[in-house]
Amino acid sequence: MKFQEVLDAQKRLDGVVHSYLKLERSTYFSNLTGAEVYFKCENRQKTGSFKVRGAYNKIAKLLETSKPAAVIAASAGNHAQGVAYAARQAGIPCTIVMPRSAPLAKVSATQGYGANVVLYGDNFDEAWTHAKELEKQTGATFIEPFNDLDVIAGQATVGLEILDECPDADIIVVPAGGGGLLAGVASVVKHKNPKVKVVGVQAAKADALVQSFAKGKLCPLDRIYTIADGIAVKRPGDKTFELIKAHTDQMVSVTDDEIAEAIIELIERTKQVVEPAGATSLAAVTSGKINIKGKKVVCILSGGNIDIGFIHKIIERGLLKRGRHLSLSILLQDIPGGLEKISGIIARANSNITGVRYDRSVAGLQINDVLLHITCEVSGHNHSKHIINELESNGFKVIKE
Repeated sequence: MKFQEVLDAQKRLDGVVHSYLKLERSTYFSNLTGAEVYFKCENRQKTGSFKVRGAYNKIAKLLETSKPAAVIAASAGNHAQGVAYAARQAGIPCTIVMPRSAPLAKVSATQGYGANVVLYGDNFDEAWTHAKELEKQTGATFIEPFNDLDVIAGQATVGLEILDECPDADIIVVPAGGGGLLAGVASVVKHKNPKVKVVGVQAAKADALVQSFAKGKLCPLDRIYTIADGIAVKRPGDKTFELIKAHTDQMVSVTDDEIAEAIIELIERTKQVVEPAGATSLAAVTSGKINIKGKKVVCILSGGNIDIGFIHKIIERGLLKRGRHLSLSILLQDIPGGLEKISGIIARANSNITGVRYDRSVAGLQINDVLLHITCEVSGHNHSKHIINELESNGFKVIKE
């Protein structure tokens, strides 16, 4: 990919994308990590992610020669919205194939931009295969989600904006699925300033690029599973991989628990709503997967299209990881006053009970015994230990779940 193609993409996107989204320095995360941490907030980009850049650039470039009769794409959600938005601006009919597991918020938003949405398959790769079949049947022009140089050039404008504003950055951390954003950012950053380190991040159970980078060849996965639907890709692009291999310094992976914790911290500390894929860059930083101490680091928050109905699951997972929820089981006699005594102990320990469930069907229980399952809000791991100690010192047998 030539650097001029990125500059051309930047001109096409002028007035289309929110290029005024300046880097935001986080005092909290800077103090936490011993680095200077900045965020590139593509979660607040038009359509809710960086994907509009590549989709719009591709369609705009097509229009410079001829107008497609229709366009079609496959996407887990963010590319879908980018293509739908660009197609609507150009007055072109648009069909998007999305996996059945796509968040409802992304499906609804894509339809809101005027696209015809077809739900097919259990993951992105199955949706992509079906979209390619529909391309042959309908004659629509296929807009690749990542494995296309025009799309990559559009995503690369994120890197241009970062270096224009922060030319002395030491490290740029980039979420990666199929690799379009990472390939574009890494290519343009190394062209402008080879000293800047570019690190790609994937979900641990969808880490095809991490494995490919380590082995120096494309390594598709047979199975993927992650809460980060936006980067859940079995097979990255060959074009993206070649650019990543040539220009990326490091690839790391983060667990779903680490992603969930990063989402919680972003909500609490910066009031930013970021989807799981978009939070992987921060998760890599806060989990210590990258050596950033004393460095100026830019984390790209690549998207903010998270389903409202899914947020509570993420919050619960993140709170458990951070020790903010305590789940335990208590063996007690099934007599009046037992729960009252336990709730009193927990209340005096400054904790709030959020869930209670009785279980009398456990094998081995005496006829008058019951297993009481309780969930509490706590301030951290030490608070949990204090509550358990208080219960045990009052004669209760506690089993931490």
